[in-house]
Amino acid sequence: MSSPAAPAEPTVFPDVDPAHLPVFFHDVTSADGTRLRAWTNDPDCLIDGPTVLLCNGLGTNAWTAPGLLRPDCGVRVISWNHRGTGGSERPEDRDRVGIEHFVEDAIAVLDHAGVERATLMGWSMGVNTMFELAAQHPERVNGLFAVAGVPGDTFATMLAPLGLPKVVSKAVTVNLARAAKLSGRALTPLTTRLPVGPLGVDLLTRTGFMFPPADVALAARAIREFLTTPVEWYFHLALHTARHPRVSLSAIDVPTAFVAGRWDVLAGPRDMASAADRIEGATYVELHGTHFVMMERPERVHELLLELLARVP
Repeated sequence: MSSPAAPAEPTVFPDVDPAHLPVFFHDVTSADGTRLRAWTNDPDCLIDGPTVLLCNGLGTNAWTAPGLLRPDCGVRVISWNHRGTGGSERPEDRDRVGIEHFVEDAIAVLDHAGVERATLMGWSMGVNTMFELAAQHPERVNGLFAVAGVPGDTFATMLAPLGLPKVVSKAVTVNLARAAKLSGRALTPLTTRLPVGPLGVDLLTRTGFMFPPADVALAARAIREFLTTPVEWYFHLALHTARHPRVSLSAIDVPTAFVAGRWDVLAGPRDMASAADRIEGATYVELHGTHFVMMERPERVHELLLELLARVP
């Protein structure tokens, strides 16, 4: 197991509320040699609480989880940015960007931090990674906390509020992703220059795709960071993750909780509830929110995470 490297100086952004704990970045090398930009809220292990490995949404960043950035959150968080996003390298083999490769990255982050077992928290496509890791390496996992995501075959659960058959939903969303990838080179110069501030966040919430966030400054930071990823690369990642099948839940025997957004169009709440029903003792809570419920209801999501951690041996 590799020894943890000295963390970099904290990156503090002027538009982040000083009451929030800064994010500390460092580099981790995955099994295939890809350099990852990893991050933590507690480089010196000063927080008196358990360690949670955050498997974040595809191409997203620390500022999508404001409930875990508070000084009093009581949780040490370790995480990383996906391959080719947020300062992480693209792999030499461009096709090593599937869920199975994200699992390798998660293991590298755990090893680098010297953590033998951790509770996993997943958001969006990170829920796929979380359950795949639990299936492949059950000895590294002592609890699972799934937010707005399903354990595999995510694209088939998208557009759930429209009531489309799963086969239709998957065909529509995969083809939209292909079209976005093809047009990505033309779109990237526009998306990377979009001015995102409180007004931009307000306009986004008026579409209904996301409800008003609890912290507008952090939401704006999260969106700006997300938009630094070239469009064609993001959808290259998305199309590879779309191949990830459903994970068998029969062997899951650790405390598990699901938190869904009632108006989520990217991860069907019914499919999350169905997954919870298939795991003994799992809990399911549906909140008034969208796919971005971590930013909309951070206090409640944090409370539910602490409730799960209280059940972890």
